[in-house]
Amino acid sequence: MPLPSRLPSLLGIRHPIIQGGMSWASSSAALPLAVSRAGALGVIAAGPMRPEDLVAAIRAVKAGTDAPFAVNIPLYNKRAAEYLDIAEAEQVPILIASQGGPRPHLPRFKARGVVWLHVAASEEHARKAEAAGVDGVIVVGAEAGGHPPPSQVSTLVLVRAVARAVSVPVVAAGGIADGAGILAAMALGADGAQLGTRFLLTEEATVHPAYKQAVLAAGIADTALVGRDGLPVRQLRNALAEAVNGAERAGRPKEEVLALFERHSLKDAALHGDVAWGKVEAGQSAGLIHDLPPAAEVVARLVAEMEAARARLCGG
Repeated sequence: MPLPSRLPSLLGIRHPIIQGGMSWASSSAALPLAVSRAGALGVIAAGPMRPEDLVAAIRAVKAGTDAPFAVNIPLYNKRAAEYLDIAEAEQVPILIASQGGPRPHLPRFKARGVVWLHVAASEEHARKAEAAGVDGVIVVGAEAGGHPPPSQVSTLVLVRAVARAVSVPVVAAGGIADGAGILAAMALGADGAQLGTRFLLTEEATVHPAYKQAVLAAGIADTALVGRDGLPVRQLRNALAEAVNGAERAGRPKEEVLALFERHSLKDAALHGDVAWGKVEAGQSAGLIHDLPPAAEVVARLVAEMEAARARLCGG
């Protein structure tokens, strides 16, 4: 019997699994295409992309599969308006937006039948997104890599709170790396899960090999929140994390800490392989992952793990 989820009918996918939109890792066609072909939702991360590269990636995915896919657009990005125009012109079927309000943008996309999922960091944000007319919310807990919620509330608590607060489909994210984690999220009231770090550690993810190896070697306690006084990032513990958090503990001026934090970037790690001083963004679930398989194999494995977890719970 299929798992009770509204995502397959809403998104046109076979499995209630979304590949997280990860800057650099899925800022190309390779990973999203492989995931969508496998029956989950592949997501192009527009954030660091040049407009012409985004167009090329969208067209490559559309040429490679008839399956649905999404583009993730951070609305605070200086190119957000251009990305939205591209998504409309290229007839992207699903948009995932974050870090900004959806209300000004929804009418033109809803008129074209585009499905809009919005990333929410709290019950309040989820309610506002639902009231604005989004089709679903993605709830990101503190375990997630990249930008977790400022409240630092765990996925276990946040997903349950949001599932009780809204009626639209809820997607859980943060700390989920296998089928058991997806099933647990669904037990909390989610309709499925978004996985970032698990899909980061696949053959198709377009980040530097040194980045993948650093995340692969990490344990569940080997990440840290860095830049707590600004927009905190969960990344691997490295020289940058120690320097920034050490400066904060020493009471250095906020401007000095921020300057140190902004002197280094995700691009340094993802593109150039600087895993000492780059922002090696990864979630706590890195410690649950021990291989670098093709993305399609990951999707198949997740589905099998969900069924195995359900059978165990049902005494099968």
